[in-house]
Amino acid sequence: MVETVDAALCISHYEKESSKEHAMTKEVDLTQALKKYFGFDHFKGDQEAIIRNLMAGNNTFVLMPTGGGKSLCYQLPSLIMDGTAIVVSPLIALMKNQVDVINGLTEEDGLAHFLNSSLNRAAINRVMDDVHSGLTKLLYVAPESLNKEENLEFFSSFHISFYAIDEAHCISEWGHDFRPEYRNIRPTINRIAEIQHVASVPVIALTATATDKVRSDIKKSLGILDAEEFRSSFNRSNLYYEVRQKISEEDTDSQIIRFIKQHPGKSGIIYCLSRKKVEELAKKLQINGFKAAPYHAGLDSELRTKTQDDFLKEEIDIIVATIAFGMGIDKPDVRFVIHYDIPKSLEGYYQETGRAGRDGGEGICIAFYSPKDLKKLEKFMENKDVNEKEIGYQLLQETKAYAESSVCRRKMLLHYFGEEYQQDNCGNCDNCLHPQKQFEATDALLIVLNAIKAVKENFDQAYITDFVKGRATDNIVRHGHNKLPEFGTGAKLNEEDSTIWNPVIRQAMISHYIRKDVENFGLLKLTPEGRMFIKSPKPFFAVHDREYDDVEENAEGGVSALDQELLGLLKGLRKDVARRHNLPPYVIFQDISLSQMATSYPVSLEELQQIQGVGQGKAHKYGKPFVDLIKKYCRDNDIQRVDMMRVISLPKKSMKKLKIIELIDRRVPLDEIASMQGGGFDDLIDDIESIVNSGMKVDISYYLDDEDLIDPDEVDDIYDYFRNSDSDDVNTAIDECEIYDDDGGLTAEEKVRLVLIKFLSEQAN
Repeated sequence: MVETVDAALCISHYEKESSKEHAMTKEVDLTQALKKYFGFDHFKGDQEAIIRNLMAGNNTFVLMPTGGGKSLCYQLPSLIMDGTAIVVSPLIALMKNQVDVINGLTEEDGLAHFLNSSLNRAAINRVMDDVHSGLTKLLYVAPESLNKEENLEFFSSFHISFYAIDEAHCISEWGHDFRPEYRNIRPTINRIAEIQHVASVPVIALTATATDKVRSDIKKSLGILDAEEFRSSFNRSNLYYEVRQKISEEDTDSQIIRFIKQHPGKSGIIYCLSRKKVEELAKKLQINGFKAAPYHAGLDSELRTKTQDDFLKEEIDIIVATIAFGMGIDKPDVRFVIHYDIPKSLEGYYQETGRAGRDGGEGICIAFYSPKDLKKLEKFMENKDVNEKEIGYQLLQETKAYAESSVCRRKMLLHYFGEEYQQDNCGNCDNCLHPQKQFEATDALLIVLNAIKAVKENFDQAYITDFVKGRATDNIVRHGHNKLPEFGTGAKLNEEDSTIWNPVIRQAMISHYIRKDVENFGLLKLTPEGRMFIKSPKPFFAVHDREYDDVEENAEGGVSALDQELLGLLKGLRKDVARRHNLPPYVIFQDISLSQMATSYPVSLEELQQIQGVGQGKAHKYGKPFVDLIKKYCRDNDIQRVDMMRVISLPKKSMKKLKIIELIDRRVPLDEIASMQGGGFDDLIDDIESIVNSGMKVDISYYLDDEDLIDPDEVDDIYDYFRNSDSDDVNTAIDECEIYDDDGGLTAEEKVRLVLIKFLSEQAN
């Protein structure tokens, strides 16, 4: 509980000082203040008008895209006005970042503070002292901290210049980061005003993404229906938008790695839906030589803070994260944002992509999409209440439309946020750079519009599509709509092209012939333009949606035909190399490795490391004569090859195996590891064999050195056998070396397999 302070002292001060605010806003040279505190010569967009409106004591609503300079709209007036501004922010990481920025403006620490659950008692007392002394001009709080009963006396004990509600979309169930605690902000503000016996303090609400519904929710919940709105354009012309089909996780990982290699040293964020995928992909990027780190809510808070700081300080180039990362992070030179999974809403997508290119420079935004992703997201909503489920479903449909449409991505996004993009081709998205051929769709649109009118504008897109096709679904029959003359009027067109209806409906929305009532079950409504079109049709053209195959999650990419002639040459070379090194041929490269070489023609050591079972060490130890042979073979036979790009893959079931490697590095006994993994000892050996066969070095000597487990002479005998044998067959080794089961200990097979792991790890990798 915070200390009780006599609020009366500050109340009288507030009443005296608040009367000055209106006059002050006219007198203050804001441009001079901007230069003094932030070093800028000019305001951007509506920043100055927003600040003057707030300083005049007016409630203010700011809708400004990421990178537009929202934070300055409350930071600068807080430094000028009397008292302390309370900034409500949803994330501790966001608060810390903002506080660091403000405190960096002056030599005196304490100009800004945050108050949240991460602080100890001493730190809380420091914050309170600095606020009461008048030093602190901005106090960042989480909504939970603001609403705590034990904090009420503290917040009532000092002059509050205004409240800034950052990321205000969190207040709405239709917003992409809904936080129920935001709903209690207004009641708390009212209680503080009552205690201080003052009129309500002005509120500024700020967000980067908000549809009409979300804007309405924000203003109503915060009690600022009278707020003047400042809306900036959502068009970020420097951002490139692209949607790629997700074929498999392995393919997606490889695409991402290749993309990063093509943009060396550039900063980026990769968003994944699951924490497991975040950690797996971050590890994969690390072993491919990138400075990457994972970030999600399940990690220790200190580690998250360090990761964020390292990213800002450019000690880390790439963050792989859930949506827990990035809100309010002020890093201007993020050059790419990749969505590994299609987002749950377009608001979230826009917010997250908006973290790229905030300095106006390059910003590449790539999203991977599979119809399976949508099905997974819908499944996640099954246990939600009816209202939440319906909202989530409607938001997913908007995301689906964006991903599948062949219309300009920029036009789609801006339309969603109530802004019209007039150009037909933005020149900076995949659909505009590779446009689809238009088809004449006047008749199709007319059929759709008449169908919507016939069913009284009370049904959604799926219903209308079934209706025009003439599909007598149970729902249509129940409403008696199969008896309407408009029913099935699109059947003939449907026979010619069954994929025509969704793109026509979606593009009719963009052209203002149809309006979707998103907050009311997605019902389709006719606009005045749509009604006019029915009376007087005019030419209407559309483009087909992109086609996405519903591929299997574990689909493997095909490979070209095996070059048998090259394979024979490679086997001959392997035999020669093995002889020179006095090793069996299988130790040099396994058969599967040679087969892949004879398929993909690697001509450098880097490319060779993409081959299964070829790690860095093995490539440098044995690889040069092999790539030289392949290079000569390609030249002599005029083979046109595609340059390969090195992608090191983690073994299958990679997270489990990464944990095994970590435990082995810590020299944990193998039987304990097996127990921790929840499987048998043989299962563990299977996993370790898989790791070693993938080209990774694993040192289990510490385990085999325990004489109580296995006789050192047996280890030596088995090791020497594999060194001199042409075969790695375990049963043959057992017979040749005369290895037997130990009573209550290792079996003969386990002994041989473990020593073989040691041998291959040391000699092959």
